[in-house]
Formats: sequence, structure tokens, C-alpha cells
Amino acid sequence: MELNIAMDKQELLNADLQKSRKAQKFNLWLGMIGMFMMFAAFSSGFIVYTNSGVDKGIKTILPYAFMYSTAVILISSLTIHLAYKAAKDHNIGKQKLFLLATIALGIVFFFIQFQAWNVLTERGIFFINSNASQSFIYIFTGFHLAHIIAGVLVLVRCFVGASKNISQDSNVFRMELATIFWHFLDLLWIYIYVFLLLNQ
Repeated sequence: MELNIAMDKQELLNADLQKSRKAQKFNLWLGMIGMFMMFAAFSSGFIVYTNSGVDKGIKTILPYAFMYSTAVILISSLTIHLAYKAAKDHNIGKQKLFLLATIALGIVFFFIQFQAWNVLTERGIFFINSNASQSFIYIFTGFHLAHIIAGVLVLVRCFVGASKNISQDSNVFRMELATIFWHFLDLLWIYIYVFLLLNQ
């Protein structure tokens, strides 16, 4: 009798856990859709403004630093994939190693973006600008960089969880969400970079 009650309680707990995880994953996808819509709105605003006159437009070549940061974030997508694979294989050592690599690449991306902004300011292109097309460079890259910071914090949480030996199931779920989000940030940056390249 007591064994049956215990089993029923465990089944309820597992059902609640699965519902909670489905809700978390749904919220993540909802958030990413919202983020993409925000950048789509920025893109629309940029196009409308740029087409409002011949004196509008970026009117400068994008700093090479943006190309380097693209390479960095592409590599980081590989390392987060390897970290997730290691988590599923229950190889905590490799998971932590590839997580650290991804975190480091995220930080490198952060500093390269600042270097790109330095190049722009040396050319006399500032955020507060009479040509809003040039201001949009900072808007696109700045908002994306804010999400990179959030992504790095998510990865740090995954690393701490792996270090504390949380359950295999919880560890893999955390890594799954982090991997989805990080790949999204990668794709979002490629969209931003290509969009700016086509409009420089």
C-alpha cells in the first residue's frame, strides 16, 4: 500500500516536472520569436529611413572586426554543441571544458564588438548622429551584444550546475535550453551582419 502511494507521488512529481520543462521551453521559444521581431522592426525602420533620401545610408565600410566576431561566434556554436553532446554522454569533464571554451568565445566576441565601435568612432561615426542609418549600426550590434551577455550568464549557470553534479536529467535539460538560445544568437548575428553588409 505504502509502496503504491510512493509510486503515485513520484509519478505526479515527474508529470509536474515535465509540464514545468515544457513551459520553460515554450517561454524560451516565445522570447526568441519576440527578439527576432524586434530586430525585424529595426530592419524595417532602417530601410524606411535609408530610402527617405539620397543623403541617408551607412556610407562607410563596416569594420573588419565585425567579420572577426562572426568567425568567433560560429566557432562558439560548435563548442556549445560539443558541450551539449558531452552532457548527453554523461561526460562532465568534456562538458565543462567546452562550456568554458564557449564562455571564453562569448567574452572575446564582446571585446571585438567594442573594437568595432572604436573603429567607427575614429571615423567620426557616433551613436548620436544626424544620419540615423549610422546610428542603426550601434542599435543592431548593441542590442545583440546585450543578449550575448545574457547568453554568457546562462552558460555560467550551466557550468555551475555541472560542477555541483546536479542530476543528469536536469543537466541535459539546462544544456538543451542553453544550446538552443546560443545557436539562436549565432543565427541572429549572421542576419544582422549580412543585413548591414548589404546596406553599407
